[in-house]
Amino acid sequence: MSNLKSQINAAMKDAMRAREKARLSTIRLIQSEIKRVEVDSRKELDDAGVISIMDKMLKQRRDSIAQYQNAGRQELADHEAAEIDVIQAFLPTPLTDDEISALIDSAIKETGATGMQDMGKLMGVIKPQVQGRADMAAVSGIIKNRLTG
Repeated sequence: MSNLKSQINAAMKDAMRAREKARLSTIRLIQSEIKRVEVDSRKELDDAGVISIMDKMLKQRRDSIAQYQNAGRQELADHEAAEIDVIQAFLPTPLTDDEISALIDSAIKETGATGMQDMGKLMGVIKPQVQGRADMAAVSGIIKNRLTG
């Protein structure tokens, strides 16, 4: 079992003991998504796979928050924000803007990217390095600015 999955299991037990229903519910959502992917792919996930799943869950919740706020449903947006906090607790520390810029500069030098036609190649190099540590949409925006600017 991966180290991250062990941490999630331990956190679930702690939340059960502390009777933290909201936190427990979110942890169970994480576990069920991990289990679903493992069953579908018929292999056990490593930490990188688990981080990828949680990154996707964060993106879904951010999208939901925007939709709920546009619909005037702040209580639902607050619930999603609470789930984001629980999910982020298991992810590695986020990268700073300077660290992201340094990674992008390094990847541009490594791939020799010169324009938007190299965007896919560049994202292929950067994505594994920032997965779970930065919002990929924001990183993509920064890369587009560098390649077109």
